[in-house]
Amino acid sequence: MKFRRQRREEVGVNLTPLIDVVFLLLIFFMVSTTFTRETQLSIDLPEASGEPGEAPERQVEIMIDEAGHYRVNGQKLVDARLRTLQAAIYKISAGDTTLPMVITADAQASHQSVVRAMDAAGQMGFVHLSITTRQPQDGARSNG
Repeated sequence: MKFRRQRREEVGVNLTPLIDVVFLLLIFFMVSTTFTRETQLSIDLPEASGEPGEAPERQVEIMIDEAGHYRVNGQKLVDARLRTLQAAIYKISAGDTTLPMVITADAQASHQSVVRAMDAAGQMGFVHLSITTRQPQDGARSNG
């Protein structure tokens, strides 16, 4: 008896769905990833000599540009009123006044803008306050 040979079909893996999933993951990560931290504020820091400290992992940062506009942890405020600044600080800190607060002000920012930020922090009970500066350039003299 002669049996008829059955034809074997080649077994293969269809890669099209795998490639689709990889492209979807690639697009997802490209859209959801922040590549650089941009501040949108051009700040020329004042100079001071001293040793830089380490930045804690969680802090409240108030940035003040030359025109007196505020940003709290990178979020721009709608106006420069004290109450608006306090509301933004409270939102970021969630009421935790033990967090360190860093004020980063442009060297040309008005004294009033910096004092307003310090006043907002003081009224809310923040006690760990520091001001960002940069090292003086070589050959620059410091008064005092």
